[in-house]
Amino acid sequence: MRNFYEILNVTENVTKEELKSSYKKMAKKYHPDLNPGDKEAEEKFKEINYAYEVLSDDEKRQIYDTYGEEGLKGNYSTSGGGFGGFSDIFDDIFDIFGSGGGFSSSSYKRSKNYPQKGTDINVEITLDFFEAVFGCQKEINVKVTDDCPRCHGQKAEPGTSKNTCDKCHGEGQIRVESASAFGRIVRTTICDKCHGSGEIIEKACTKCKGKGKILNSKKINVKIPAGVDNGNIVSLPNQGNSGDNGGGKGDIYVYIKVREDSIFKRRGNDLFIDMPITYSDAVLGGTIKVPTLKKIVDYDIPKATKGGTTFKIKGQGVPFVNKNIKGDLYFTVNILIPKKISEEERKILEKLRDNDTEIKHEQKNFFEKVKDFFE
Repeated sequence: MRNFYEILNVTENVTKEELKSSYKKMAKKYHPDLNPGDKEAEEKFKEINYAYEVLSDDEKRQIYDTYGEEGLKGNYSTSGGGFGGFSDIFDDIFDIFGSGGGFSSSSYKRSKNYPQKGTDINVEITLDFFEAVFGCQKEINVKVTDDCPRCHGQKAEPGTSKNTCDKCHGEGQIRVESASAFGRIVRTTICDKCHGSGEIIEKACTKCKGKGKILNSKKINVKIPAGVDNGNIVSLPNQGNSGDNGGGKGDIYVYIKVREDSIFKRRGNDLFIDMPITYSDAVLGGTIKVPTLKKIVDYDIPKATKGGTTFKIKGQGVPFVNKNIKGDLYFTVNILIPKKISEEERKILEKLRDNDTEIKHEQKNFFEKVKDFFE
């Protein structure tokens, strides 16, 4: 599996600023226009472009860090065609050549008619503690834009024509020259004939009003893997909003929130519980009952167990997502002191107190230390 951090020559704790800086250097080094005819450089540039597209996006980066490249399900284009979202970076890269260097950053900006992937949709769901631990199926309701079923996203009424704008040649923008005290100025502005669409439509579609899209409400079943926790994201590839000009659909990102449990406390993939035991079990030792996620198990505690002692049951914690391993279960014993005792129990305890030489010896040592502290 490819390591996107190594591809961009950065560490996994890289900041966005450091990531952008490294990307700019490598993109300049391997850009096809700076390496004409070099197929190896061209492929390297595609790989760099792909890695940066993932790591520069917080949602995609978290999915990659959690699930690896497999979690992305191949949704991001590695064709190297078009640089939408990167124009500011390429502006910086080619600024070093100056206006006379033969490069124009505008030539790298995306045309209005270039295929563009649809936007992503974010959804938040709340799971019960055990739903998160064992995994589950959840149904979500989302509003998604789809291609219009009448015009199939073409915006024009079926049977009518749609042509490339002859003024901007489909770019959606035109160059305007004007004179100033400093000489001629060339600026780019939205085409006034097609209003930036790059197209001339004879008659707009009657269903979508020329938008090419309609809004639908959908119910989608989401498979939640076992072991998810607060802040985890489940991705639904190609189920987001429809793209433009033949571009693919966006994705749906499901953000996970998990309710707390009254018994089990989770830290990572380990579980922690407070386990009440009797005074006699603490003194004499013995077998106690301990709850785990699936059943109650027997556990032998040693004699003379002190309150606050923590024990571990290996492999009884929460499963790691998409891995065949689990965390551990830790339980801390709390000794229960009865509020009411019988007369017989009181006599037994008094006898124990009078005859417990070990406890008295420890108490004596303690107060001798206190005395030394004040002297």
